[in-house]
Amino acid sequence: MSTTITASRISSTSATSTNGALSATIPLIARLMLAAIFIVSGAGKIAEPAGTLGYITSVGLPVPMLAYIAALAVEIVGGLLLVVGYRTRVVAAVLAVFSVISALAFHHALGDQNQLFHFLKNIALAGGLLQVVAFGAGTLSLDARRGE
Repeated sequence: MSTTITASRISSTSATSTNGALSATIPLIARLMLAAIFIVSGAGKIAEPAGTLGYITSVGLPVPMLAYIAALAVEIVGGLLLVVGYRTRVVAAVLAVFSVISALAFHHALGDQNQLFHFLKNIALAGGLLQVVAFGAGTLSLDARRGE
């Protein structure tokens, strides 16, 4: 009987250990996945500023250069902060709002299937980011090290 109890305890401890590792790792993986699109998009804007400014101008946003600089800051800085998990809830909220604004400003031609896809992608990103706002960065983050 005591062997059964010991085996049961070992099995339970092993499962708890696995769940703890998953609980720590999954939020980090999710942050990396969410941040990737912002960092890559920001890098693309750095690589092709004329094309980006032309696109911003074509949708009629006022002060295209200011919009360009703001988008770069949000995407690059926000993406990197999301990766390391610093001030994650605030950063995720800013990125979520940015995603919705981008969807409305740049992907509102919903009759075009490509634009519809990008619109829905931005809305889905905002939804994932709101999960980060609700549940935080997880244990593998600078926020966790700071006690947040």
